[in-house]
Amino acid sequence: MSFEFPLPDVGEGLTEADIVSWKVAVGDTVTVNQILVEIETAKSLVELPSPQAGEVGALLVEEGQTIEVGTPIIRFGGSDGGSDNAGASAPAAGETQAATEGGGDAEGGATLVGYGAKAAPSKRRPRKGAGVAAPANPSQAPAAQEAPAPAAAPAAAAAAPAEATAPATASAGKPLAKPPVRKLAKDLGLDLAAIAPTGSRGEVTRDDVKAAASGTGAAATAAAVTSAGATAASAGAGSSGELEERIPFKGVAKMMAKAMVESAFTMPHVTEFLDVDVTETMAFVRRLKSTKFLGEDIKVSPLLLVAKAVAWAVARNPRINSCLEGDEIVVKKYVNLGVAAATPRGLIVPNIKGAHAMGLTDLAQGIQDLTALARSGKTPPADQSGGTITITNVGVFGVDAGTPIINPGEAAILAFGQIRKKPWVVGDEIVPRDITTLSVSADHRVVDGEIISKFLADVGRGLEDPTLLLA
Repeated sequence: MSFEFPLPDVGEGLTEADIVSWKVAVGDTVTVNQILVEIETAKSLVELPSPQAGEVGALLVEEGQTIEVGTPIIRFGGSDGGSDNAGASAPAAGETQAATEGGGDAEGGATLVGYGAKAAPSKRRPRKGAGVAAPANPSQAPAAQEAPAPAAAPAAAAAAPAEATAPATASAGKPLAKPPVRKLAKDLGLDLAAIAPTGSRGEVTRDDVKAAASGTGAAATAAAVTSAGATAASAGAGSSGELEERIPFKGVAKMMAKAMVESAFTMPHVTEFLDVDVTETMAFVRRLKSTKFLGEDIKVSPLLLVAKAVAWAVARNPRINSCLEGDEIVVKKYVNLGVAAATPRGLIVPNIKGAHAMGLTDLAQGIQDLTALARSGKTPPADQSGGTITITNVGVFGVDAGTPIINPGEAAILAFGQIRKKPWVVGDEIVPRDITTLSVSADHRVVDGEIISKFLADVGRGLEDPTLLLA
């Protein structure tokens, strides 16, 4: 008997994920905990292990699709229990669902704790207006799921597919397409009703949407007419393709946008700036690099001293390391130091747990590990939660300063600008010095100007004389 494994919530409250790459193929024999697939959530790339041992009967979703939690993604067992029979009739669909609800027990093999039986009730949501469960094989869907249309219409569409200029379900006012296809069209800004379907049942396929988006084929012509309003459809599609690019707004980028909106419109931000002479800090960084004092494999940068200065300043101004929870201000006596990281998937803010208790070696290793993991796209959700204060290094982009937005759940964020040679007054003389600009944005509900100013001044003092940080 077959068993379908649905997309689980991997522990971060996700509602959907993208299928990035399959690590197994149909016919493979897998063991418990063997990696099946790599998915991309709103926070990171996650590898899903197999919940049981057995043979892979079918991969139910394609790479690149966005699916909801609870959607079956893989079937274990022979093909006889697969999608060939799933959609033959409404009772058969019900039997498939019942078998799925049996979870790992139906297979009788080893089952991974946390998966299996409880996964099946997660329901693939039925299409609006549908009276039966969605079939596993779209090509054999029950007739009851088709929109009520004249009997001759499907036959006419099958006889002359090239003449189709609208989905087969146009009479019902809604084109036929799978949920992932609908989402893809929405992300690309295309109207499904304007895309000519090529599916076996007259449904719009993923390839139809891609063709419309890329400006090729009949589907692109129809989509261009609707979206651009052009009188010459082919010319309109070509022009749009050259002048515009549509990027799906999802995953990390969408999650970060939501967090920034929440922060900007919940916390009254106030930002202060301070120019700091970091000549001594830069000399110290050079000495650490040349002597390999922290270790052969440890990378030393000015960011390390900034991180140490922030932890040192927090100890002197603990109120800056707090947050507002209901009617209470929670002052945290530990520092989980967030470091904003720009990755190909978007901005994330992993944090170094217990940074307040770390020496330079441990802190440098923490920053190094955090950065490498962020670049790989595999920062786990646990590393992105629980932060208490954040640093964003805008200087690496050649920027002097900024007004950063506070990470939700924290009270302050420090921006570290680029270091440049500038004329500076030392004693009674003007000499060239290494100068940077620090800026701190803080939640004015939690901290006032005095606390912000003292904290910023202490960070600056620690960078002007790094020996203070070693005391």
